[in-house]
Amino acid sequence: MAVWIAGILLSLACGQAQVIEFESNGLKYQTLTKSGVTVMFASLPSNLKDFAVLQVAVSNGSKYITTVDPEDFVFRREDGSTEKALPARQVVKRMLDRANRDDVIKLVGTYEVGLYGLQRMQSTNGYEQRRQSAIGEFGGARLKAAAATSAIAFVKTKLTAGESTDGAVFYSVEKKGLGPGKLTVKLAGELFEFDSIAPTPN
Repeated sequence: MAVWIAGILLSLACGQAQVIEFESNGLKYQTLTKSGVTVMFASLPSNLKDFAVLQVAVSNGSKYITTVDPEDFVFRREDGSTEKALPARQVVKRMLDRANRDDVIKLVGTYEVGLYGLQRMQSTNGYEQRRQSAIGEFGGARLKAAAATSAIAFVKTKLTAGESTDGAVFYSVEKKGLGPGKLTVKLAGELFEFDSIAPTPN
């Protein structure tokens, strides 16, 4: 983490936005800061009900209000085709329709290992806050799976200065997976473009 922080400070000092890469708890992260806003993500190793999943965190270090939406996260494959991340409500609906409890438990476990391993990432209104709200509210395997997914899923959020959020963005890929490509995010009047990535294998 010290390397990551030092890299961000160095890139800001040089006046150039630069993608920083680092590893934490087996996950490979990329992070980029533009105009005071930082976007960070890692590919999670498990596919869930025909979804590919990225762990995402956004921090607003600017003085302006920034709105971030999961649909802002677009994956562009090498062949030029694109996949837009799904709204949280669509992901939760599909969990209600055909949830597999074991898959959801695996996803939650993987997400938490990555998130809690990032000691520098103290989200002000992300997964941990949503998880506390969801605990104990639902019964039944599918409802519990939907509740867990609702807590994890990245939701449209308005961030004031100094606020941050995190969550998982889901891509509907069936059995084909995302494949290699680039992640682009339009946020705060800037285009965040990350280097070529490939999902982490199971």
